Amino acid sequence: MAALQAAAGQWADHDPDPATAAQLLDLIAAAPADPAELADSFAGNLAFGTAGLRAAMGPGPNRMNKVVVRRAAAGVAAHLLALAKEPAQPEDAQEGQKDTFDAGSSSASVLRYQPRAVVGFDARYNSQAFAQETAAIFTAAGIETFLMPAPLPTPVLAYAVRALDCEAGIMVTASHNPRQDNGYKVYLGGRAVAPEARGVQIVAPHDSLIAGHIDTVANTAEMGETSGIEMANEGWHVLGDALVQEYKTTVATLVDPTAFPARELRIVHTSLHGVGHETALAVLNSAGFTDVHAVAEQSAPDPDFPTVSFPNPEEPGAMDLAFALAEEVGADLVLANDPDADRVAVGALNPATGTWHQLHGDQVGALLGAHIAARGGRAGTAETGATGTPVFANSIVSSRLLGKIAAAAGYGHAHTLTGFKWISRVPALTYGYEEALGYCVAPEVVRDKDGISAGLLVAEMAASLKAVGRTLFDVLDDLALAHGLHVSNQISIRVEEISDIHAMVSRLRAQPPAHFDGSAIAELADLATGSIDLPATEAMAYWSDNGTRVIIRPSGTEPKLKCYLEVIIPVTGAEHLGAAHEEAQRALAAVVIDVKAALGLENL
Repeated sequence: MAALQAAAGQWADHDPDPATAAQLLDLIAAAPADPAELADSFAGNLAFGTAGLRAAMGPGPNRMNKVVVRRAAAGVAAHLLALAKEPAQPEDAQEGQKDTFDAGSSSASVLRYQPRAVVGFDARYNSQAFAQETAAIFTAAGIETFLMPAPLPTPVLAYAVRALDCEAGIMVTASHNPRQDNGYKVYLGGRAVAPEARGVQIVAPHDSLIAGHIDTVANTAEMGETSGIEMANEGWHVLGDALVQEYKTTVATLVDPTAFPARELRIVHTSLHGVGHETALAVLNSAGFTDVHAVAEQSAPDPDFPTVSFPNPEEPGAMDLAFALAEEVGADLVLANDPDADRVAVGALNPATGTWHQLHGDQVGALLGAHIAARGGRAGTAETGATGTPVFANSIVSSRLLGKIAAAAGYGHAHTLTGFKWISRVPALTYGYEEALGYCVAPEVVRDKDGISAGLLVAEMAASLKAVGRTLFDVLDDLALAHGLHVSNQISIRVEEISDIHAMVSRLRAQPPAHFDGSAIAELADLATGSIDLPATEAMAYWSDNGTRVIIRPSGTEPKLKCYLEVIIPVTGAEHLGAAHEEAQRALAAVVIDVKAALGLENL
């Protein structure tokens, strides 16, 4: 206890943020009676990985705060300068490769180029302050730095990395995490990486190399000291409105008014108190969708997210206000962006039940795949310069239906690991998605998931269907008749201790399930060993004789074990669709029971 309090006292003495310093002093005073929060705040350094940083805000090395952000910025700056030296590091450098950059020898003569970086931020608490401090550190390190002019969606930052030809992009956001969290997402581009990786989130070895620089900066005589990190008082460029307008215009022109001219569609939009409202509505209006009704209570950015218990459109209840407004105004479609607008949820009125229904991420992924196939395999027009056979991609935990849609159209298809850092790297990608509401419909514009451009193309599809008396549900039925009814579900098991996840995964390896819903396991794969097609990842995959697939993996951003389930039910005719849906729900329920039993969670 004495050592913990002494370390915390040093951190408080050096903390550049009076608010977290005061918070830490309160934790120190309370520690003898209640040490848990203080101990967890100092339980180690917040790990930097391919997702960057994401954690609750607060004092200490295991939280998001100015000290941690300064060290992260210094680590990224050192990595960018190292990449700018001779010889250049190849994009496919091996994990663990050493980066020998010396912060004391960064004279211009040893650099092949001056790195450029752009920094964006959302409207969460401290996001703007973290972004400004990053800009100050980058500028002091000799990196030409651009700072976004206001809280903006993550896709605008991802667009800016490529549009400004930057070697790096930093987005300060925790996306759809709870309000107490914040995060630090890193993209690489420009001359720092190979062409296919420009504007994409980092992967190994960049994460470990940046983490190594952060560890060096954090190795100070006293806890919390950042005096060795140089910060400029000025010198970075605050971007004007031109780049943001360029993004809006570019995305709005993704629609194809010649092939899909219909615009008669009443849309309800919600940004869930995030930063997507103004940008999303501007894009929709510019593309001709002017009958848009915003959920007033949720349209302004608010870091407290007061109307939702969890600011994620996947969570039950998050879209209730949007559905209520849709009922009130007689809408045709609901679009819900998460707080940083890189994801979109879709709601539609089911004509079979007369009720509003949120579509599963796999359903939207298939619908967009079908729509883009109807457009010739690309969201953009021929003016984008795209050539060759279109290629679709989705993550291994997403539905197998997209692969069948691609094959039927004569397109290429690839499965990747979870995350757009992998999907976006697929060669010649023209469309990619993952079931967690992430869709990349125009890789030449944003090589990442983009809830604004994806929402626009859903609107284009829905309007064209409405014009001929059809709905999104009709297209889903068409796909079921053509390829079988693919139905997905997910089980998320939240744990208090990460060791609980390791225990469950170890149990699976030692005692693999024998069947799902009575169908024997035909194939299983321990993805931790990697393969010629996929890098190693901590996950187990199972396929049964009847086509059921189950993939179980730890979450990359939360203390959860995630289980992804998919069943496929053959459909021999339209008259059998109802029975197929009933059978799919029965089968999924049975698979859920079997998965929980395999994890030793029969009573959960």
